[in-house]
Amino acid sequence: MLFCASSLFAVFTPGPTVMLALQNSTQYGWRRTTLSSLGNVSGLLLLSTASAIGLGALLRSSAVLFFGLKLIGAGYLIYLGVRQWLSASVAADCGHGSAQHRSRASLYREGLLLALTNPKAILFITALFPQFIVHDLPLWPQFVVLTLTFMGLSFSALMTYAVAGHLARGGFISALQSRAFRRGSGSLFIVMGVGLLGLKSR
Repeated sequence: MLFCASSLFAVFTPGPTVMLALQNSTQYGWRRTTLSSLGNVSGLLLLSTASAIGLGALLRSSAVLFFGLKLIGAGYLIYLGVRQWLSASVAADCGHGSAQHRSRASLYREGLLLALTNPKAILFITALFPQFIVHDLPLWPQFVVLTLTFMGLSFSALMTYAVAGHLARGGFISALQSRAFRRGSGSLFIVMGVGLLGLKSR
């Protein structure tokens, strides 16, 4: 229960993945946002596996590796933000319907890359999971249970935000409001990317 409570607090706290869910749901609807959310939890599975084999400890001990991953993660967030800004004027002219042309693979890949390039997620998993491991019992079955639980809670949180964003989409009754929302979400991605540069490994 303590693990679930800690995980729920983490996954419902607004961050890049939440912003992506909100952004996609307002543009493509909540059903298509399922794809980016599935990509994100797939990334969590890979990060958890990497954490189990020692990537988290390696990031903590290698300043160069941590700095490199931090640059990649920050760069990807800033890229998402700039893309939102550039698409704002297109959305104003073409309306929401143009967003439907994005492929399912593109949406899934977006969520996956966002998870994999986030060093905060790796450090969080590395710090949280060991606290709930019973060392006298086999390691991998416990890690599987913790990982699947965390993935399920994360997916539920993202879809909650996605449905909320989809419902709020009806409020964007004009091209001007749609453009303002895209620029606002793009600015938040850029701010989070810049903020990630200040992340410390310990």
